[in-house]
Amino acid sequence: MKVIKGTIASPKGFYADGKHAGLKRKRKDIGWIFSEVKASAAAVYTTNQIQAAPIQVTKNAFKQSDTLQAIVVNSGSANACTGSRGLEDASYMQNFAATQLGVQNEEVAVCSTGVIGEYLALDKITDGISRLGLQHGQASDFEEAILTTDTKKKQITIQEMIDGKCVTMSGVAKGSGMIHPNMATMLAFVTTDATISSADLQILVKKLVDETFNQITVDGDTSTNDTVIVMANGLAKNKSLVEEHPEFSKFKDMLRVVFEHLAKAIASDGEGATKLIEVAVKGATSSLDARMIAKKIVSSSLVKTAMFGGDANWGRIICAIGYSGGRFAPDYISISVGPYQILNKSEACIYSEEGLHTYLNETDVIRIEADLHVGLETGLAWGCDLSYDYVKINACYRT
Repeated sequence: MKVIKGTIASPKGFYADGKHAGLKRKRKDIGWIFSEVKASAAAVYTTNQIQAAPIQVTKNAFKQSDTLQAIVVNSGSANACTGSRGLEDASYMQNFAATQLGVQNEEVAVCSTGVIGEYLALDKITDGISRLGLQHGQASDFEEAILTTDTKKKQITIQEMIDGKCVTMSGVAKGSGMIHPNMATMLAFVTTDATISSADLQILVKKLVDETFNQITVDGDTSTNDTVIVMANGLAKNKSLVEEHPEFSKFKDMLRVVFEHLAKAIASDGEGATKLIEVAVKGATSSLDARMIAKKIVSSSLVKTAMFGGDANWGRIICAIGYSGGRFAPDYISISVGPYQILNKSEACIYSEEGLHTYLNETDVIRIEADLHVGLETGLAWGCDLSYDYVKINACYRT
């Protein structure tokens, strides 16, 4: 497997573009991804019971067809909590894009992100879609068009040989605030030219989303619009990937690498963030417990603010373990922060306070490790520190 310079349109047969339609003041705010042939598709959505109109329209499209040829996305407005008009607008957006591309409505997924409770400006939406193109070299504009409070684009492209064919996979994502998946104000799109059925792809996507995107947090809020969509159009011409395929694990590893890269990029770009926090839990009785405990640690506002302030307050970490709901033995917990072990089987260690303070203040990625000493399972979670700027950004989000 190798990482290459690419875009969401790097896999064979894919195109993408983004334009400024006026939904936001300056930045590009509408885009699409298109496959020249029908692609197997899989999707996972937010668990928030308030689900935006585009999610409902996209879910309906998946009920009618298990393939996609396009995804159309706008930023600037979430089209959430907009009632029957919101559903009509999302459907119109889907229909208009389908007409422009010459495909069936059910072959187009719709996604929106931005302010909740505001109606789409359909005149701007249709004008923007009508100007989107299918020329190579424009795909990086799509990466910008999906952003809201993000400070940077999030993208990765990788390649692997499967059945003697070069398989390419590319992913893009947006997400900065209201991030606490199952899932978050997060959109992630993955394209690949691998051959795999929609059913097999859906099983794999759901499993890997649980282990990656659902293990990140910025602020504990779960959004109304979160969506992960994967399209596989088969143009690499490998044999169809099923679990019994001798190189199925290669494809699974590719998808995991893309998901994890995008998940960490979202966590590190949290609103106002200055540091990425990675929490590793080992010695758990189940992988679910390990992931649950890791996420509780990285979700703790007290842990996040301590990391921002460079304060090695391990009491906040063990407290989060205590209310995590995971299984552990209270007297057997060991904790390390970076290269410093600060707790050994629930007893404080002697360590350099000055050295740890320097580590917390000078590193961009803080690693916290908790060993429960009760099993063999492991889990990871990612988040960011909680800074003064997070409050500033969200206090003035609509203004």
